[in-house]
Amino acid sequence: MHTGLKAVALLAATVLATACAGDRGERARTLPQDPRAPVLYVALGDSTVKGIGATSPSANYVSRLHARLRVVYPQAGVVNLGRGGATSADVIDRQLEHAVRLRPQLVTLSIGPNDVTGRVPVQEYERNLDSIFRRLTEETRAVVVANLLPDIAATPRLRRREAAPVVRELTVRFNEALARVARPYGVEVVDLYQPSRAEIRRRPELIAADGYHPSDLGYARWAELLWAGVERRIAAP
Repeated sequence: MHTGLKAVALLAATVLATACAGDRGERARTLPQDPRAPVLYVALGDSTVKGIGATSPSANYVSRLHARLRVVYPQAGVVNLGRGGATSADVIDRQLEHAVRLRPQLVTLSIGPNDVTGRVPVQEYERNLDSIFRRLTEETRAVVVANLLPDIAATPRLRRREAAPVVRELTVRFNEALARVARPYGVEVVDLYQPSRAEIRRRPELIAADGYHPSDLGYARWAELLWAGVERRIAAP
């Protein structure tokens, strides 16, 4: 293996270990024990949250998570604030205030690929995440679930480009920042990076026709992975 790729692989493994270690602690919150509780789920983030690439709104991962949530909490509602092209700064400017005012019990955050491709410095991304997690934990009682960035360099749109190795390395470093910032806030971190890296080439049907966003099957896979994170925060009876 090329030395640079070895370094990225090692860093990716470190990120995964850090993320798994960081989602437990004294500050960890849980969803209600009572299935009759009126749980509100708010989704923050970019085009993947909005569901670009899905054939219908019901096929995106937010709708799929909400459907699973309603099995446990029949009264659960959902508000999807995701916007195409959003960066971490856009979440702060255009989504976060609305989310806080809704007083949700569950928040998911999926943000970062547009920061990577838009050449936002990792330090700025880290500061933005800190602002997002701080407000959500200080101003709401929500369980916060955030996913690591998928391996966007593995998508058909990017993998043949000269910049693909740089994009992959930046993705790992952004994931490292997310895992580091999430830990002290008790955020549940879900790994999308390793599954996407392993599965996209083997299962091209996970990617939509645009060669970048998840397909219906891709969003179903995201929902499966994210639900495992949500499920870990459902209080035992």
